[in-house]
Amino acid sequence: MPQRALPVPDGLDGVRVDAALAKLLGFSRTFAAEVATAGGVTLDGRTLAKSDKLVAGAWLDVFWEERAEAQIVPVAVPDLGIVYDDDDIVVVDKPAGVAAHPSLGWDGPTVLGALAAAGYRIATTGAAERQGVVHRLDVGTSGLMVVAKSERAYIALKRAFKEREVEKIYHAVVQGHPDPLAGTIDAPIGRHPSHSWKFAVTPAGKDSVTHYETLEAFPGASLLEIHLETGRTHQIRVHMAAHRHPCVGDPLYGGDPTLSARLGLTRQWLHAHRLAFDHPVSGEWSTFTSPYPADLARALETLRGD
Repeated sequence: MPQRALPVPDGLDGVRVDAALAKLLGFSRTFAAEVATAGGVTLDGRTLAKSDKLVAGAWLDVFWEERAEAQIVPVAVPDLGIVYDDDDIVVVDKPAGVAAHPSLGWDGPTVLGALAAAGYRIATTGAAERQGVVHRLDVGTSGLMVVAKSERAYIALKRAFKEREVEKIYHAVVQGHPDPLAGTIDAPIGRHPSHSWKFAVTPAGKDSVTHYETLEAFPGASLLEIHLETGRTHQIRVHMAAHRHPCVGDPLYGGDPTLSARLGLTRQWLHAHRLAFDHPVSGEWSTFTSPYPADLARALETLRGD
């Protein structure tokens, strides 16, 4: 069993255990959290949880089971659309069923694997399995993603997303009719207290803001345009479910499986429709749009025919 023992550097004073191990030992943040959860991190003999803070000068002991880290495997994804490409960025139209990047526990296709198979070269800092990734879409969500190809683009886009300078517009079909028809959901999102794969509105969560507007109403469902001010994992799905209007086709967050089957959906009706930002090198405001994929378009036509 591998083990490391060292004093905590001054620069990591007050840093969370999982973030500190990622910096010190090159672990992914997820694997670092798993090591801590398994009881593999002690500070001056005291076992730490993943969210505990380190203290400069204290003695850190870490031991873990060997485990292969996720790696980018070049695998072609014929349905992956290239919307824009230059020396610094590539904007892709991601189909459902494709993850943004490799991760432990996912053995399906990824955006980065598809780009590698197509001959794209990504040269940025960050974890090797997440090269160039500045934001992500859920596996079951289709639509637009930008990937940084150069270090200068990576730094600029990471800052732009953090400072909320990127316009992220999604379209979603949700159950029922939101009241009011347009509004803002401002509610913190964090890990679900009893389900490890889910997220929830929770007082201890991170600041999360979703703006929505109803575009069309159908019997029992609505097409919404959604503007994300923040970018939390599953944000739209969690906020709409908390608002009692889960995304159609999303059983994880309360979607009606009978309605999903009637519409022929095998994933949530959620699409990253428009993405706009200052180009990280030229500074020019750049806007990209993506049409609905075939499965979402068919479901929408069925609703319109009701």
